[in-house]
Formats: sequence, C-alpha cells, structure tokens
Amino acid sequence: MSGDNQSVVGSIGEMDENQTSKSDDTNDVSNLQGYSGSSIVSETEKSMNQQGQEAKENPTSSNVAKGAENAEPASLGLVNSSNIIQPGLAVPSSSPASGDISKSGSVDSGCDLYHGKWVHDSTGPLYTNDSCPVLKQTQTQNCQGNGRPDKDYENWRWQPKKCDLPRFDAKNFLELMRGKTLAFIGDSLARNQMESLLCILWQIEVPKYRGNRRMHHYYFRSTSTMIVRIWSAWLVHTTTEPFDFIPKGVDKLHLDAPDERFMEFIPNFDVIVLSSGHWFGKQSVYILNNEIVGGQFRWPDKRRPTKVNHSEAFGISVETILTALATHPNYTGLTIVRSFSPHHYERGEWNTGGSCTGKVKPALDSELVENGYTNIMHEKQVAGFECAIKKMTNKSKLKFMDITGVFAYRHDGHPGPYRSTDPNKITKRGPNGMPPPQDCLHWCMPGPVDTWNELMLEIISREFEGNQSLRS
Repeated sequence: MSGDNQSVVGSIGEMDENQTSKSDDTNDVSNLQGYSGSSIVSETEKSMNQQGQEAKENPTSSNVAKGAENAEPASLGLVNSSNIIQPGLAVPSSSPASGDISKSGSVDSGCDLYHGKWVHDSTGPLYTNDSCPVLKQTQTQNCQGNGRPDKDYENWRWQPKKCDLPRFDAKNFLELMRGKTLAFIGDSLARNQMESLLCILWQIEVPKYRGNRRMHHYYFRSTSTMIVRIWSAWLVHTTTEPFDFIPKGVDKLHLDAPDERFMEFIPNFDVIVLSSGHWFGKQSVYILNNEIVGGQFRWPDKRRPTKVNHSEAFGISVETILTALATHPNYTGLTIVRSFSPHHYERGEWNTGGSCTGKVKPALDSELVENGYTNIMHEKQVAGFECAIKKMTNKSKLKFMDITGVFAYRHDGHPGPYRSTDPNKITKRGPNGMPPPQDCLHWCMPGPVDTWNELMLEIISREFEGNQSLRS
C-alpha cells in the first residue's frame, strides 16, 4: 500500500430523511473493521429479512417481464429505436455504443469496446475477498467469503475484437483523476460498481471517509481524488406524499423532473456514472405533466387508462435526468450512462424458482437465452439517451457504456445462493426441485463487475487524454 495508511474515519450517517426508498440496497457495508485494528467506516448492513423484502421489489418478476413484452408503446416523444441489443449479438450500427452520435455520444474514437468475447485469463483478479476490507461487511457480494466452492468466474477478461482492453491500473486511474471527483449515482448496482472500484484502489491506498447523510465520500489523499456515492433509485423526483387519488405512502415518480436531492451538487463532479432501471419494477405511480399516467404492479384504479408502462417510464426518466445534466449551466463534466444490467434467473424469476446455481463459466453463444424484459429496458434507455443528446446546450459530455450484451454471457458471475453468510445456508435444490433463495442480479466481487471499471477507465482516459487509443 501507499504511504498514506490512514483508514477511513467517522461514521456514515443515516440516509437522507427525505429519501423515499426504505433502504438503498440489500448489501450496503456497515461498520467495517479495517486491518491492523484500523476503523473503516461503512453503511448499515441489512438483515436477510430486509433483503427478502427488497427482493419483492425486484423487477425481474415474471409479471413485469410479461407486461414489458406485451405493452403497447405510448407516444411520448421518445425516439422509438428498433435496434434492441439482443444478448450476445452484435451491436447495431445505429446504437449509441458503436460510435459518434450527434454532439457527444458513446465512446467516439479508438477501438469499439463492446464487440468481442470473454477469454480465460490465469492472471487472476485485481484483488481478493481477503485483500479488500470493504467485502468484510458487503457480504452479499462476497461470494468466496460466503463459501462459493468455485472461483474460475474470477479468471475471465473481456477481449474487444480489434484491441485489448487494458487491465485496470489503479495508479493510472488516480493520476488521471488528480484533483477530480467521480460520483456514482443511482441504485444498488451503482453501489456494486463503486465498491468494486474501492476494492481495486484499496490495493495501493486506503481512502479516508468524508461522508454525510446525503453523500458518501472516499478521499484518496495522494492525488486529491474523491469517490462519491449518492443513492437515487429512479434518478427522478420521488415523493410518498398524497397526489390526486393516490394516498400517502406510495412512491410517486415525477418522470419529467430530476431528483433534486443531488442536482445541486452536480457542478462539483467531474465524472458521473449513472445506474438505474431495476427499481421500475417496484410498486410506484408515474406522474407526467402533473398527471398520473401509469403505475407498476397494482395500478390503483382499473377504470383509468394506463398511458405509460414501466419500461416507457424508465425511458422517460433517462431522458429527463440526462437532459437536466446536458443543459445544466454550470456542469461541464463527463456523464457515463451504464446500460441496463442483465439478470440471469433461469426457469423462473426470483420468487418462482429462478436460479443461476451451477454456472461456473461464461455462456457460449448457443447457451444464451433471449430476455425480452432486458431487451425492452435497454431499448428505452437508448431512446432516452438519444433524445437527451439532441437537447445538449452545455459543454458537458454524455457517453453510453453498453454492457448489456457483453454481460449477457456472464451468468456465472452472480452470488446465487452464496449471498448469505449463514454457514448452514441451503445451496442446492430441495426434494421438490425448488432452488434456494438467491441473487442472480448483483455481481460477485471480485468478479465480472470489475470489468465495468475497466471500461469506465477507458472511457475516462479517452476523454481526458484527448481521445487517444487504448492505454496499453
């Protein structure tokens, strides 16, 4: 490690009391104890009962997917892209992932990062569950610590067709981000990626915690680099207060207004990584132009027409937050939109016997199973991104990090039943053939999620180093 061995200090406060979600995710770290007795601060760890409750909000439920596939699109001004990225298939040329679009689309020079294959790499991961103290409390993604018997899923790297994606270089990253702030804003998958980054950086320097109730900051003194995480489930304004005929207590999403709880901090960020989508399966009501236009799961009044379904609501929310960033008069940073992360529940959903148990290597092309829900969510996300690009008025940049097709292959990278620390947990199917409770949405650490940060670093490098080629 570096000479700066100060551990993270203080304590991460409670969530913003105005936060509408009951909790930010199932896996937040809590009261980490660092090595050599150092105190490392983290967030509140939740009980397995709370995890189960949040699982009920998982949008991978079969009725959600069915609704997405059968829904008729509303005419709401979004670009209707027909180029859905099918898992494992090539990215269509009109996808923002494949090159320049309008002012500042996806990665716009050098090798296409999103066409390629997973190749075995015996070099091993960038860290281990024993070398990253974050994982001592983020137990639901600590697959090895929770007893997963195989670990070859750690030994694969993404190989673009026409170049090599460099292995993450922590020193290079900190130097590139010298004096800058990187903010992860969004849901539990934003937390998953941020903690992966912290684990990587922890190998050379221990950060100092500088958080408060609204944001969690990790400061790397050697280069004055700040890593920030802000919880925002939907990225738009959300309230539980009564609205029209919807009573208090139900989440109400104002699809045309960004989440004001973090917008005031936007000018302070040099790079923003956004993550959203999966919470649109949670019970909520959609409001557009001050009118209730739809809702998820239990639509409150069947006599009222549904104008916006949940996938369309997601697309509108993407356009809203990106437009807010692209037109903010004081924001000049780089915004990276990580595309919709695929889940891998097979033979059912999380609550109907779905499972990813027994997957020990990336899927072959012949093993890929098309996921209509993932496809429609990706399509709406791309549409919202493209609309925001056309509305840009400031000097910021928007980039689309298209991991959806790339990670369709990684059914082996989820915790599965090894999300629990219980040494007596059930990990195999029971006599009735039903699998144990498992997580096939989040990603093991170390594991495939570390590639998100390698892709992110490449995007940042191309931006900050004048769109040069790959770092190798």
